[in-house]
Amino acid sequence: MHEQLIGIALVFILGIGAQWVAWRVRIASILLLLAACFAVGPIAEWTGIGRILSPDALLGDILAPLVSISVGIILYEGGLTLRLREISGVRAVVRNLVSTGALVAWFGAAAGAYFIVGLSAQLAILVGAILVVTGPTVIGPLLQHIRPKG
Repeated sequence: MHEQLIGIALVFILGIGAQWVAWRVRIASILLLLAACFAVGPIAEWTGIGRILSPDALLGDILAPLVSISVGIILYEGGLTLRLREISGVRAVVRNLVSTGALVAWFGAAAGAYFIVGLSAQLAILVGAILVVTGPTVIGPLLQHIRPKG
């Protein structure tokens, strides 16, 4: 129980720290959060605290339901903040992004998973499909920070 509390505290400290640094440096927080998560794995194994930061050890049986609820909250929040009036001015661009962009991203990710990673064709297509559906919740915050011109 004591190790679980330490692990959960470390996760919160890491997440809040990455958010704060991203805010100070004015970059998208998702970039630092991903970098921190990728760095924690090898560092945790190297220092011997890997079992403390293991998601299965920290959350056990509630890991899958917690992830499902978190994804639902993220999608719900995305739906609440969607402004249809803003989309009407760029209807053709949104249509192309949703149709052609999704297909290009799907097949591009699948090709990368097949040729670079060496996955089977069926698994590569599945990975491509999974990567396509992560778009709006990640791209929205990135566009807010980048502020591209029309």
